[in-house]
Amino acid sequence: MPAFTPTELAEQLGTGLLSFPVTHFTPDLAVDEPAYRAHVARLSEYDVAGLFAAGGTGEFFSLTAPEVGRVVRAAVQSTPMGTPILAPAGYGTAQAVELAHDAEAAGADGLLLFPPYLTEASQDGLAAHVRAVCAATSLGVVLYSRANAVYSPETVAALADTCPNLIGFKDGVGDLEAITRLHARLGDRLVYIGGLPTAETFALPYLELGVTTYSSAMFNFLPGFALAFYAAVRAGDRTTVRRLVADVVLPYTEIRDRKRGYAVSIVKAGLRVTGHPAGPVRPPLTDLDDAELELLAEIVKAAGDQP
Repeated sequence: MPAFTPTELAEQLGTGLLSFPVTHFTPDLAVDEPAYRAHVARLSEYDVAGLFAAGGTGEFFSLTAPEVGRVVRAAVQSTPMGTPILAPAGYGTAQAVELAHDAEAAGADGLLLFPPYLTEASQDGLAAHVRAVCAATSLGVVLYSRANAVYSPETVAALADTCPNLIGFKDGVGDLEAITRLHARLGDRLVYIGGLPTAETFALPYLELGVTTYSSAMFNFLPGFALAFYAAVRAGDRTTVRRLVADVVLPYTEIRDRKRGYAVSIVKAGLRVTGHPAGPVRPPLTDLDDAELELLAEIVKAAGDQP
């Protein structure tokens, strides 16, 4: 039985910083469960409002269904009471429903519903997809709006009316008008989560729109920096936020943007630089080269957060 009801989960997620732990792999690309457990336990020692197991930064797209279940169970068992674990659901509707069932059996506290794999869909089709997953579980469900599953404010509002366990909306698009319309329509019915790559870049403008939290990939390897940055955002300390963006976040994004897929690869590189290696990324992703690792090490030094 989950430790949080959907309503409690929504309240918890909105109170602090969120993150997606990477999934650890051995050199031969097998899941390194002991290393992953240690990583999740270490992150849980910080004041984090929730962790998403096997999420985007956790390479959900490269994991088999049994591996997803294994990673979710490892996360649930490695975190203390009070730190919610959200599991992924995605691909086609039937697969998403199966993943939802398994997440509940694993003891997860909620679900992050990723876009369906590959296919384009109408708003009616996306709504049917969400309703099927919400009906399949008692867990709180957070929509991830991005790529081929961009939900209109009207669709989300209708789903919020018919799916009591739909608790959150994670924006991976950056359409500020749509967020404004959605928040104006639903208010605090949902928790709103910033989900653009390197979410720190957009944290201040998001806050003005009612997006009180975001998922920080940098928290994996710079947890102190990520929490200090979040605190500055919530305090409205624009001077500090702009300085940290200029000194750390933007140089980081310059490396991230060198190759497609580096939004995940650079996080594992950061763990390597800070002495907590998580192994390689799985294909089709590629790891940073040595020169990029050196640049990243300078950014880590500038952040002043050596775990």
